[in-house]
Amino acid sequence: MAETLLEVVDLKKYFPITSGLFDKVVGYVKAVDGVSFALRSGECLALVGESGSGKTTVGRTLLRAYQPTDGRVSFHLDGEAIDVMDADEEELKGLRRHMQMIFQDPYASLNPRMTVFEIVGEPLLVHGIKDGAQREERVRQLMDQVGLNPQHMRRYPHAFSGGQRQRIGIARALALHPRMIVADEPVSALDVSVQAQILNLLQNLQDDLGLTYLFIAHDLSVVRHIADRVAVMYVGKIVEEAPVDALFSRPRHPYSEALMAAAPVADPAQRQPPLLLQGEVADPSNPPAGCPFHPRCRHATSQCKTEVPTLQSIETDHAVSCHRAEELHLSGMSS
Repeated sequence: MAETLLEVVDLKKYFPITSGLFDKVVGYVKAVDGVSFALRSGECLALVGESGSGKTTVGRTLLRAYQPTDGRVSFHLDGEAIDVMDADEEELKGLRRHMQMIFQDPYASLNPRMTVFEIVGEPLLVHGIKDGAQREERVRQLMDQVGLNPQHMRRYPHAFSGGQRQRIGIARALALHPRMIVADEPVSALDVSVQAQILNLLQNLQDDLGLTYLFIAHDLSVVRHIADRVAVMYVGKIVEEAPVDALFSRPRHPYSEALMAAAPVADPAQRQPPLLLQGEVADPSNPPAGCPFHPRCRHATSQCKTEVPTLQSIETDHAVSCHRAEELHLSGMSS
């Protein structure tokens, strides 16, 4: 088993709700509420769930783009566990050489007033590579690595397609030789044919450079293609975590089953009747008592309405937060 690169323990991120003339805090949106997981070196762990489940907030908080409310994030570097949450600005700057992010929107994430050379070379400049010729050579290498013509480095982002812009974003993330990349839905804004190209690029880069991915997505077919393990989130919590094959063949949480039932299937012969969830996604500022999923769950009991389930291991490398996980027989997703 590969060594742990990133360890997240009880991570929380609450956004205050204010009201009145003096912006008095009257409550909190619990976007991330006690998330724990370990990311192993060289693997791809996918975070999945509906919009608003807290996936992106997890990624941005563990990189300190958002300041955490509570929790611990340890990044293991050269045999030393570095506490990301307690790092000061100088330490955080050093850590960010090893922890980078690919953003969802290839149009909004690139500065339209900067050339590709300036965009991709900016991390190098920030981290002390002042020599222009050295930066230009590195940008040429990166553009070639992600499948772009290095001769186009003096062009501006508007001259590129959406897929090419995402390749620019990937090149920028690779500039400092990171060990871990948080990929925040990196293909959701792209055409389907381009999605496949970008996914194949990410996999090739992982193999060639030994990268570790935290891959945030809502498209289960994409997750099945690229991930080694999957963590399913609902209202700021992880409700199931398992190897990708185990999760897709036999989910153990009713929410995981519902996500798979909602995914489109290409073969009409393999399509299953839709599994429609009742009600709306729970409000993270006022979650229901007990299991947050119980108002929408067809398997809920009185225990589910009063007791909060904990994430517990039920099989090797398979954990689930459900009172009835051992007794339910849920449907997975066809191949």
